[in-house]
Amino acid sequence: MDARIQQSVVANLRNRPVPLEVGPFVIGTDPTTSSPSINYATPRPGAAVTAADVAALVAAFRAAGRKPRLEYVTSCAPGLEALLTGAGFVVEARHTYLLCVPGTLRTPPALDHVRLHEPATDTERAALVGAQNEAFGGDPVASGADVARLRRQQGAGGVAVMAVTDGGTCAGGGGAAPPAGGVSEVAGIAVRTPYRRRGLAGAITADVTRRLFDVGVEVAWLEASGADSWRVYERVGYRPAGGRLYIALS
Repeated sequence: MDARIQQSVVANLRNRPVPLEVGPFVIGTDPTTSSPSINYATPRPGAAVTAADVAALVAAFRAAGRKPRLEYVTSCAPGLEALLTGAGFVVEARHTYLLCVPGTLRTPPALDHVRLHEPATDTERAALVGAQNEAFGGDPVASGADVARLRRQQGAGGVAVMAVTDGGTCAGGGGAAPPAGGVSEVAGIAVRTPYRRRGLAGAITADVTRRLFDVGVEVAWLEASGADSWRVYERVGYRPAGGRLYIALS
């Protein structure tokens, strides 16, 4: 399963506006943002990597004007961390990823006064991205590039879900990457502060996941940012499966 998850990361990065193939690595870059959570690299699962490959990767990042950074499933490149740290990279985080398959998904009860649906207009997309940004401590006003990025993701087969109150406020949302090989990453599950502790994060996660399974996705995966979100994801059917590494050159 680790190899399938890692291959889905490769596919996600190849869907970036300007993907770069550098030896055994794929870098996904987006000229509209310098965000390291969007511009990063990953190795192809099982590919042999040398110190020269790492040097070429760093040079490619520098040429693109982006910070050298990688995210990957550790078992798919067991010797890579040592090469990276030897080149000056520093570990940012080690995460456990969680999986859900159709047989384990649990749909929580419907919530009163909140409707979940996919954004169909740029106004709705801006509301969703703004709610996500606010929930994660960022600028609550979505940029045109943010909206275009979400529109492009939906157009490529990705999922986006927004939670809208009876009063028309976007309380939160989430999404998933375009499926690749029957696998899709669920990400960006966010709830604005006034609407937390009501089961909304679980409802959004389950709805995004169900939409993936409805179109034939076999495996959905995600990462939890802390104990609270871990519990939310487990309640709707996600289970811990493997390790991922976040590492960057300072």
